Amino acid sequence: MSDTLSLTRAAKLIGVTRAELQKKIQHGEMISYDGTVTVENLLACYPDAQLEDTAETRRVAQIKERAFGKRVFERALPEPEVLAARITELSKAHANTQRQIKQFNVLLGNLWEKLTGIESQLDAQAREKLEDLKIWVKHEVEATMEPGFINPLTIKDAVLSITTAQVTVLPSKHDFLVEGHDTLLEAAMRSGIPLNYGCSGGNCGLCKARVVSGEVKKTRQHDFVISEAEKSQGYILLCSNTAVSDLVIEAEVADSVQDIPYQQINAHAKALGLISDDMILLHLQTPRTQRLRFLAGQSVTLRVGQSYSAELPIASCPCDDRNVLFHISRQTGNLFSDYVFDHLQPNEAVEIEGPHGEFILHDKSPRPLYFFAFDTGFAPIKSLIEHALSLEVENIHLHWIGSGPHSIYLPNIAHAWDDALDNFHYKEYVAGFDLRTVSGKRAQTLIKQLGRIVSADADLLQGDIYIAGPEDAVNIAEQYFLGKGLPKTRVAVASVK
Repeated sequence: MSDTLSLTRAAKLIGVTRAELQKKIQHGEMISYDGTVTVENLLACYPDAQLEDTAETRRVAQIKERAFGKRVFERALPEPEVLAARITELSKAHANTQRQIKQFNVLLGNLWEKLTGIESQLDAQAREKLEDLKIWVKHEVEATMEPGFINPLTIKDAVLSITTAQVTVLPSKHDFLVEGHDTLLEAAMRSGIPLNYGCSGGNCGLCKARVVSGEVKKTRQHDFVISEAEKSQGYILLCSNTAVSDLVIEAEVADSVQDIPYQQINAHAKALGLISDDMILLHLQTPRTQRLRFLAGQSVTLRVGQSYSAELPIASCPCDDRNVLFHISRQTGNLFSDYVFDHLQPNEAVEIEGPHGEFILHDKSPRPLYFFAFDTGFAPIKSLIEHALSLEVENIHLHWIGSGPHSIYLPNIAHAWDDALDNFHYKEYVAGFDLRTVSGKRAQTLIKQLGRIVSADADLLQGDIYIAGPEDAVNIAEQYFLGKGLPKTRVAVASVK
């Protein structure tokens, strides 16, 4: 095992979240060296580290499966060729260790001969000290060479090096693990890292990156041509390669909405499901070669039928860029809403344009996250929360305030997060009036409700606030938190019709 480990790898070995390790570093319980921790320090903080997965690890796996809506979350082994290559590398490391042990033994023999050779040249007092030195050396060598107890962490690290590979991205210094049959791009997206890409199918070349160190294997053919000069410099397509060994790559990461291109995609309605009498879940699927690239919390424009259009927030995570979800409420007289509820059929074409908006997660913030969803504002909030879960954020709070009981239309999702994750906390409230029209006494009532929420949580005003919903309710909530002294950089808002 290496003397130092990345936080991602260390968290995987111990069976905790990366966020928990970051918290220990912030509190001074663990020392970090440029984003890494020593094995010694890790074992000092977790002396009872066990080989088997913890309950927390299993809960995280379950919530990822449920939240992201992807294929069953599995810890599949990589392809046989990749597995064989990793075992070969581990064997080489073992052989190198054995060779070093032999060299060490030779060195000890030579040292012993040297000490014996000079012993006759010393006086009695010096010979006595030399004899003490020889006894000490012999004792230390015997103690070092004894089999002793093998920490389970050492075994688990060896297994982990076979089943997964760690990738470090430069210059951003993001890191993630490649598991199973995932390509580098798929593994990064699963970890919430927005690498630059376009089609995901090997046609556009936008996911081209340079391998600085390590070995990759092409798992998918691609039409995009990489020149021989670029190949010699280590350039590959992230969507068509997986990691054989631990990697360091140079690749672009989207840091802002300006890094996401405007797209026009002809998708189709994969499924429509009634959430309630006046709410539909619309599941769109894009072509395999033209997936929607977006940041969590953003919106797009949808066009159906005879160019009926609406701008809607995306209610799913960027980690599944081909399957995009929307929550659409019935608005009588609205042509788009009427068409979706009364005429839209499965497999019918739906045009997507976008994405739009700057209601995105500031994922480098160390502060706890507080989400306030008013009615259908849950859609973009859900996207942000799923992204935060993939980043293993330490502390997430959701407060969902509905106009009436039925306005909290998907409570089971929030309750599932609350039940499954120790770092997630959920509360729901009923305002008792239409949150689309808030003024006068209604505004005062809403402000009092926000005040009670703040009073019940001493840490709330130390966090980052995200608010989404009808414009009136959002504006009042935004002004309330700004009035409490929070800067605008820590209060993000999105109006949802």
